Amino acid sequence: MSIFTPTNQIRLTNVAVVRMKKGGKRFEIACYKNKVMSWRSGAEKDLDEVIQTNSIFINVSKGQVAKKDDLNKAFGTDDLTEICKQILAKGELQVSDKERQSQLETMFRDIATIVAEKCVNPETKRPYTVNLIERAMKDIHYSVKAGKSTKQQALEVIRQLKETMEIQRAHMRLRLVLPAKDAKRLKEKLKPSYIVYFVFFFFYCFCFYYVLSCNFCPLEIDELVRCESKGRGSLEVLSLRDVEEGEEKL
Repeated sequence: MSIFTPTNQIRLTNVAVVRMKKGGKRFEIACYKNKVMSWRSGAEKDLDEVIQTNSIFINVSKGQVAKKDDLNKAFGTDDLTEICKQILAKGELQVSDKERQSQLETMFRDIATIVAEKCVNPETKRPYTVNLIERAMKDIHYSVKAGKSTKQQALEVIRQLKETMEIQRAHMRLRLVLPAKDAKRLKEKLKPSYIVYFVFFFFYCFCFYYVLSCNFCPLEIDELVRCESKGRGSLEVLSLRDVEEGEEKL
């Protein structure tokens, strides 16, 4: 016996649903898993790689397609591609409790990795392991925020960890080369905002600075060097992290 399936129903499985309420009605789109966040971050540009179909639903799980009149009333257009983009940008991503927990655990690990990459123990100048940072985050009961980027949260974690452990942002090691007559003036401008430590020597009429910078902004420093030296100065990044390597001696 044949089974009749209404033409306004589309069956989809293994989907990520993005939902939006607009004009008093609920609208949903069916997306591929793990693609929605890539679209929102700009990593994925091809809409066809994100949505399984450009149909707009009132209920994806039941396959119920939204009426054209309802779409026009809510969105002011019946252009399905444009409506999909609006829902993708502003809608709420529906995930299961298991998926949400998995995402939060992944973000927790990513945050700890960023902190470990950017920070050191200020006494030993040695980096911390990711596992140690994870334990420290658990000790301060840090709660991952799904709506914020891992980089933003890593900066927040660093500020909180400073209250319970010895930790600071690793310094960059830079070399600045500029005319000696410009060196003192540049040093005074750099030191309040960027520079932790200076070592310098003169060679003929040029000054060589070896610098530890507390902020990761080499482009800003390079612009200042070139401006103050009228284009005769230069900057070289020797190391993004000034850390002690090798085994620690006890």
